[in-house]
Amino acid sequence: MDLLYLKSVIMGIVEGLTEFLPVSSTGHLILTGGLIGMDKDVPDHEKLQAYEVVIQSGALLAVVWEFRHKFIDVAKGLFARNTTAWRFAINVGIAFLPAAVMGLLFEKKIHAVLFKPLPVALAFIVGAFVILWAERKDHKSRVDDVDRMTWQDALKVGIAQCFSLIPGTSRSGATIIGAMLFGISRKAATEFSFFLAVPTLFAAGAYELFKERHALSSSDAGWFGIGFVVSFIAALACVKWLLRYISTHDFKPFAWYRIAFGIIIVLTAYFNLVNWSAD
Repeated sequence: MDLLYLKSVIMGIVEGLTEFLPVSSTGHLILTGGLIGMDKDVPDHEKLQAYEVVIQSGALLAVVWEFRHKFIDVAKGLFARNTTAWRFAINVGIAFLPAAVMGLLFEKKIHAVLFKPLPVALAFIVGAFVILWAERKDHKSRVDDVDRMTWQDALKVGIAQCFSLIPGTSRSGATIIGAMLFGISRKAATEFSFFLAVPTLFAAGAYELFKERHALSSSDAGWFGIGFVVSFIAALACVKWLLRYISTHDFKPFAWYRIAFGIIIVLTAYFNLVNWSAD
């Protein structure tokens, strides 16, 4: 049991550090879980899926905490009928809808067809070249603050988020790079990606927990809880770091990292070190 707690700490760290970076947390969790033998300690696949939802929720809470003043101001503004607060809330809702609808319609098909080593590796590498291409463009930002975004901007970012349904693409990568290509500043794009994560990850998490509710038991509270806490701490540190990083750096290093990770996926699959199947 002590070993399971240690593995839960490792998985929590990986989730927290990768959820909001343009590198795909799902791919990293699969690789890490496979290499440390998480499935040997927890052979119940449904329970493992529920665990990943829980540690993802820890990362989500980190965003809520980091931007708590913004969320509180928006909540107050909604009750006070503040135009800026309502526009922000509506924009987040608009951006959330496309991926939510696409996910409900095609989730099973996507997992069955695309959750295999080659498609996942390809998504990592193609995503890397998209980042490199986007960073070569001369960005002329017309929106420098999330409160200045229009509903059309939000809809475009929401459509970009649909690409994250492809395993290995990265939700944050799709939304941040997509927003930048649509004329939103790097800072505003990153912050909006954080805000959009709240309804997106909450809805996905609630849906998955509901599906796997029969696999949960009170005996799991310990290692679930420690994974949640560790993920929260790691994600909070990562979010703070990323906000500082983007003020003076671009995303090219993440692109090269994605290419290397794509190669790792192929090698670990070829030598049967990791099971990259969705089944």
